[in-house]
Amino acid sequence: MFAGMLERQGAVTVRCPLVSIHDVEDAVPVQAWLERLAGGQLDSLVLYTGEGLARLLGFARRGGIEEGVIAGLRRTRKIVRGPKPAKVLRSIGLSPDLTAEEPTTAGLIATLSTLDLRGSRVGVQLYPGGEDLLTGFLDKSGAEADPILCYRYASDEEDERVVRLVDEIVTGVIDLIAFTSTAQVRRLQEVARKSDRAAALDAAMQHVLIAAIGPVTAQAVEEAGWTVGAMPPDSFHLKPMIVALGKKLAAKASLAPPA
Repeated sequence: MFAGMLERQGAVTVRCPLVSIHDVEDAVPVQAWLERLAGGQLDSLVLYTGEGLARLLGFARRGGIEEGVIAGLRRTRKIVRGPKPAKVLRSIGLSPDLTAEEPTTAGLIATLSTLDLRGSRVGVQLYPGGEDLLTGFLDKSGAEADPILCYRYASDEEDERVVRLVDEIVTGVIDLIAFTSTAQVRRLQEVARKSDRAAALDAAMQHVLIAAIGPVTAQAVEEAGWTVGAMPPDSFHLKPMIVALGKKLAAKASLAPPA
């Protein structure tokens, strides 16, 4: 879908899916957490990702407690990081009670700071590689954090395919690269390190236009030592990222010397 959007704008795309997503292998903790939600034991629920909420509903359906879980969601105060978990909530007839000031952990903390959380139990739907800043904040606020991780990332391509992508970046074949998740950034770094190409990749990425779908992914890019050249200003979806890329490329073209 994303590559098709770029190709309709005249780009030649190099497709290399870096990660795929799977349920966690041990469903027992997830099922127990869902039963606490269905049983009304969570006063609030922080939802980081739409993927996570959708998979939680899948676990509930397979466990025969989907109706109870949806009822629990209805009763629980729901705080979302961004639009994706809100979209999944709407698909089951619900809506968030609060949305983070910014779609980041810092934005969630800023929003939660306005609430009296003392003595409450707060469920936290985590994502793979997610930091523990939020659970630490909840502990300091006098709340009991009840986190759950229901999915994991796995490599979708063999390392050799990702190594070829790294080599294409290093040799200048790639003019721009778009990241839609932090996992993609980390996977590219990981394979470059394993193949002794980390220094070459870092040097090459200084000359590649890098697009990030939103501030969370942009932060991962910056932490890698690279610079984000294009990002949607407020609506963090694929189409706005295409628009942001187009504006950046048009600006670069206007500055280029005439042939």
